[in-house]
Amino acid sequence: MNRILFEKDEIVNGVATFGGERAEHVMNVLHGEIGQVLKTGEVNGPIGTSEITAIKGEAAKGEAASSPLVENGGGIKVRCNHTEQSLRPWIDLILAPPRPRVMKRLLPQLATMGVGRIFLVGAKKVEKDFWGATLLKEENYRPLLIDGLMQAGTSILPTLETRRNFRKFVKEELDALWPEAKRIVAHPYGADSTRIFANVANARESFAEIRSIREDSRSEAVLLAVGPEGGWTDEEVTLLEEHDFARYSLGSRILRTDTAVIALLARLMDIA
Repeated sequence: MNRILFEKDEIVNGVATFGGERAEHVMNVLHGEIGQVLKTGEVNGPIGTSEITAIKGEAAKGEAASSPLVENGGGIKVRCNHTEQSLRPWIDLILAPPRPRVMKRLLPQLATMGVGRIFLVGAKKVEKDFWGATLLKEENYRPLLIDGLMQAGTSILPTLETRRNFRKFVKEELDALWPEAKRIVAHPYGADSTRIFANVANARESFAEIRSIREDSRSEAVLLAVGPEGGWTDEEVTLLEEHDFARYSLGSRILRTDTAVIALLARLMDIA
């Protein structure tokens, strides 16, 4: 945790009280003590710092000697000073989801890497039983995304939506959701693997454009589509290309979904 995040309703009159894993991290890793200043923030809100004013009933000078919240297991009380804007997401992701255990491992990393909107789509080779996974419930995936934000030190929570009909989603929703996005489809057999956009001749110029977009914090500006571990079908790739996606390949090695997604995001972030 490089930044402790609080839900909006956890902050009352500028004060937050918390326990659990966050408190354990403060005490065991950061060696928390009264008066210590922590990096903190509000989920989907501003970031900044907070000063520890009480730990398990022990209060700083000027604070109440006891606090019901702390006594009831809150653990740590802090006074928040959140006045800065968080770094915003820079890329959106269309993903044919892998198995739930892989997806569970991947979600925190997507938040850490700066993904803004995640659309899980029902490509042909997606396992049908995935759609019944408990991971798709917000109460299960939200904590994973928040963990990723706390690692990155940011606060803007990715959104997650599902679309079981891939063809309908691409034909009826995609252009409205991303009217001006630079669109990339990851494909190991990409004929255009030396360049990232069909209308840009030089790959270096394309990556420079992505970096400029990322620095402008325009989350809608770049859209990446990553297929299932069995790969996109020819029909699916053709449909994406008909909607202005350019193929991009990391090479001839076929990667697992979680490896491929992180490698692609890292590539798009850093190469210029």
